[in-house]
Amino acid sequence: MATNPSFQLFSSSNDTPNLSLGFLDSSEPPLSPPPPSIEVLSSEVSSAVKCTVEPVNLDGLALLKGRVSTKEVFGLPNSDLVPGIYEGGLKLWEGSLDLVKALRTEVQNGHLSFEGKKVLELGCGHGLPGIFACLEGAAAVHFQDFNAEVLRCLTIPNVNVNLSEKCQPDPVAETRFFAGDWGEIHQLLPHACESEMNLNSSSEHGQATGYDVILTAETIYSISAQRNLYGLIKKCMSHPHGVVYVAGKKHYFGVGGGTRQFLSMLEKDGVMAASLVTEVADGSSNVREEI
Repeated sequence: MATNPSFQLFSSSNDTPNLSLGFLDSSEPPLSPPPPSIEVLSSEVSSAVKCTVEPVNLDGLALLKGRVSTKEVFGLPNSDLVPGIYEGGLKLWEGSLDLVKALRTEVQNGHLSFEGKKVLELGCGHGLPGIFACLEGAAAVHFQDFNAEVLRCLTIPNVNVNLSEKCQPDPVAETRFFAGDWGEIHQLLPHACESEMNLNSSSEHGQATGYDVILTAETIYSISAQRNLYGLIKKCMSHPHGVVYVAGKKHYFGVGGGTRQFLSMLEKDGVMAASLVTEVADGSSNVREEI
């Protein structure tokens, strides 16, 4: 692994990435103010919503995925997302499955270790990548989603059932859950900074601040989402050995985001280096970022 924090990206398509920066000037309609950021306790599992559990096999790795009704939780039809209200956390996105597979390969090849690491999953939904980090020996895994309802009805039950199913004799990672918008959630995250990453920053006790590994899948679907996500990552990432794994499609038709634009933004900013880890035939890609 590189000695500087980095981005690892997952994308699927054989097209040569287009590094045009015109997307940064695109306008999007303003959204209503987001709900306040809160920490959701693991004891706050919703008893009013039924969560069924199904097995999912990821190239030999057996995990469990929960299923809940969007209509039952939010009173919405089975919609992928409603910007500013519901950000798609109840849907199991293919990118999160691809991300788990890629992380497993990275671990097997010796390019990544979760042992004793502080891990943050952004836009977690089912939380499968974060669950994988728990099973691989992470010291702490923090899960973030826009909606507190997603955490109460899906993420927390899914984390609990997967970790109890494995019945590991070793100590289980510290798991915490945070709901809120990417523009504000850093104020609650235990290992985040108030401002964007200072390459020389450390805590008052001389310890490095930030998360060692940040995971996120299908979160770069729009231009505004990319900007907000990247700003949050720079407030949360550990220096000098932090790494970010991002899974997404090369282009999200109709909303303007994708790994091409995200890579362009990274290149323009010049703070982090990015490398393509894997490409998947369905149009998804996995990217690794480092400072």
